[in-house]
Amino acid sequence: MTDRLEVGRIAKAHGLRGEVVVVLITDRHERVEPGSVLHDGEQDLVVVSSRPHQGRFIVEFEGVAGREAADALRGRVLHAEPLDADDVMWVHELIGRRVVERDGTERGVVELVQSNPASDLLVLDTGALVPLAFVVDQSGDDAIVIEPPDGLFDL
Repeated sequence: MTDRLEVGRIAKAHGLRGEVVVVLITDRHERVEPGSVLHDGEQDLVVVSSRPHQGRFIVEFEGVAGREAADALRGRVLHAEPLDADDVMWVHELIGRRVVERDGTERGVVELVQSNPASDLLVLDTGALVPLAFVVDQSGDDAIVIEPPDGLFDL
């Protein structure tokens, strides 16, 4: 199996023609552009058409015709292949990486990334929280280099 990423879920059927309401958990709307392929755990779903609707998307998938077929997809989690974007930090690429300061001081290993309005936080195995705003380099080996302000790790 490939390293597919969770990108959304099917909330419910919409109308009688087989369209569904998709809730994306990504800001990458190209995930529901015509021709895109999403996987629901059982099958590949090819997007025929989509349109934004109240913060979600109404999507028509190839081979899904009628309300009953659309209802059968309700609640399915949608996955997709990772996108290539060199200037973006993807959560799945951060998990398990070491966090070090510029001077080489080890601060821990990333266990998860916590959403936060000001700046998402790296949650380290030491219990420390490091705002992504302090990451200065993550392109190297398995280390994420940070430049934290004084006192960040003094708690």
